[in-house]
Amino acid sequence: MITCFIRYEIDPFKKEEFAAYARNWGEAIPRNGAGLIGYFAPHEGSATTAYGVYTIESLAAYEAYRARLAADPLGAENYAFARRERFILKEDRIFLKNVSMPHADRVQR
Repeated sequence: MITCFIRYEIDPFKKEEFAAYARNWGEAIPRNGAGLIGYFAPHEGSATTAYGVYTIESLAAYEAYRARLAADPLGAENYAFARRERFILKEDRIFLKNVSMPHADRVQR
């Protein structure tokens, strides 16, 4: 199991648009095969940093999931919404594996 962390730089004047985007992913991501942990929007401190976090079985599973997500009606509309409203200024994605002990031993069995 790997975890995808998406770091967003968002327009601080369009936080509500980002929140709507996140709610849409709350439906579409689990429906298409990933385990959504959540989307996190600015609250205190930075007004421009947000995160999306989900788990997926492997990088191969991620490729198939991305294709399903792009074909999903809500997924396709959400991508179009982000392009149209331009509330995402930058997006970085990283995949990490949980290696903490003893928790990781229980998860990997």
